[in-house]
Amino acid sequence: MTDSLTGQSIETARRLLTARFEAAGIDSAALDARILIGAVLQLDLTALIAAAARHLTPDQATQLEAFSRRRLAGEPVARILGTKEFWGLPFKLSAETLVPRPDTETVVEAALDILRAEGRAKAPLRIADLGTGSGAILLALLTELPNATGIGTDLSATALDTAKDNAQALGLAARADFMVGDYAESLSGLFDVIVSNPPYVRTADIASLAPEVRDHDPHLALDGGGDGLKAYRRIVPQAERLLSPHGLLVMEVGQGQAGDVAGLMTTIGLTVAGPPRADLAGVGRAVIARKSPS
Repeated sequence: MTDSLTGQSIETARRLLTARFEAAGIDSAALDARILIGAVLQLDLTALIAAAARHLTPDQATQLEAFSRRRLAGEPVARILGTKEFWGLPFKLSAETLVPRPDTETVVEAALDILRAEGRAKAPLRIADLGTGSGAILLALLTELPNATGIGTDLSATALDTAKDNAQALGLAARADFMVGDYAESLSGLFDVIVSNPPYVRTADIASLAPEVRDHDPHLALDGGGDGLKAYRRIVPQAERLLSPHGLLVMEVGQGQAGDVAGLMTTIGLTVAGPPRADLAGVGRAVIARKSPS
C-alpha cells in the first residue's frame, strides 16, 4: 500500500496518518490523525465515520500532507490548527499564548466548586486572571458565572488581542476586559476571585521539556526562574492586596510545588483552604487560599 494520501479514502488516509505518527513515537497518534483529517474536511467524528469510504480531493490531500509534515516535526496539533478546546469551549491561539491544557481545568473546577457551595455562583463577582494568555481560565469561569465580570492581564499585547478575540467569539466581550500588565501590578479595587496559571518550570528544566512544549510554547509563559517559584513570589502579595474579605485565590502549580506555594500564601497572611486540588493524574494542581476579614 502506498504511503501517499493522494486519492485515498478517508478511512485509508486516517490509517496511513496514524501509522506515520506511531512510527515517529507520537503517543496520541490515532487521535491526532483523526483531528487533523476532521479539520481538513470540516467533519466531526460521527461525520468522519459516515464518510469513511469517500475519497480525498487533491487539495484535501495536499493540505493533510502539509499538516502531517508539521506534526512529524514536533508541532502540536493545537498549534497546527490554531485552536484548542478548553472547558468544552474553542480557544483561538497565537504564538504568545500557551496551549490550554486539561490540567488547568482543575483551577476552574476548584473555584466553581467553592463558589457554588457558598451559594455565590449567581452573585455579581469580580474576577482577575493574572497572566491570562488566551483568556481560557477567565472566560471558562464567566461562562459558568452569569453575573460575574472579569479582567485578564498579560505582559504580551499580542496574547491579549487573542484573548479579546476569544471573548468576542464566546459572546463574553461585555463582561471581560483585558489589560497589559505584570500580573496584578496595574490593577486596583477589590476582587472576589483571583486565578492564575503562572510560569512554574524551573529554568534548568526547560531544555528537557517535550518538544511540543519547549519548541512551541512561549518561554515567557514557561520559565519560573531558578526554583520555579519566581512568579508566585510576585503574585501572592499582589493578590493579598486586591482580594475582598473572604475572597479566593486559586493558582495552578507544578508537580511538587503545592507545599511551597501554600507556604508563600500563609506567610503573606492568607489562609490556605485545604489540601491542593488534584488533577486527573492525581497531581496536586490547584492551591486555594482565602483572604480573612480584617
